[in-house]
Amino acid sequence: MDKTVSDLPTAVAVVEDGMTVMIGGFGGSGAPIELIHALIDRFVATGAPKNLTVVNNNAGNGHVGLAALIEQGMVAKLICSFPRSADPKVFTERYLAGEIELELVPQGTLAERIRAGGAGIPAFYTPTSYGTDLAEGKPVEEFDGRPYVRENWLKADVALIKAYKGDRLGNLVFNKAARNFNPLMATAAAVTVAQVTEIVEPGTIDPEAVVTPGIFVQGVVAVADPAQEEDLNRANAVYPPRAA
Repeated sequence: MDKTVSDLPTAVAVVEDGMTVMIGGFGGSGAPIELIHALIDRFVATGAPKNLTVVNNNAGNGHVGLAALIEQGMVAKLICSFPRSADPKVFTERYLAGEIELELVPQGTLAERIRAGGAGIPAFYTPTSYGTDLAEGKPVEEFDGRPYVRENWLKADVALIKAYKGDRLGNLVFNKAARNFNPLMATAAAVTVAQVTEIVEPGTIDPEAVVTPGIFVQGVVAVADPAQEEDLNRANAVYPPRAA
């Protein structure tokens, strides 16, 4: 039952070519920067994993985190709500060059598709996107005189998420706004790996405070001083670091 993972390279070893990977975060809040960078390190060293489908709220910013993952050419398709975020230069260039596919999903619909995947609900109906290009080709039904678009669940092979604290059994708590897509994604993936600031003993976390129960988590790795995407971008950081 001990789900502690010794280091970041071991934590991301579960990701393989062609997988669908959910990555937590709402902008930089709750983004598992260290897990993403460990995945990039593995790619630089071995050439794998690649051809990934990534599910995230946005398309990354600057040259770190998700943007760096895209910049390395590891992502074949991005499913997100906000491809035009603060500094989406990397994604924009690759998209315009035809090097990455985009599936645009309204934010509430994205969250519900992930929640449905975790709850075992294959599809649901929503009025959002009706009459727009995003609803093209999707089934439409009428309820109480209003048209609704059918959306399918969204599941992943692996979820990479960030929490504030976790115990050895995988129970997680989150720091304020970092509790965004992370808890939903943990339920919708076959394997969930969480980076946490601190790993504590079972029973240390008040059961009433647990947001993600350990049953949804397969690996917990400690990152004592996690980076914040916005801080890295203000410092003009690039990952992997470029030679001077």
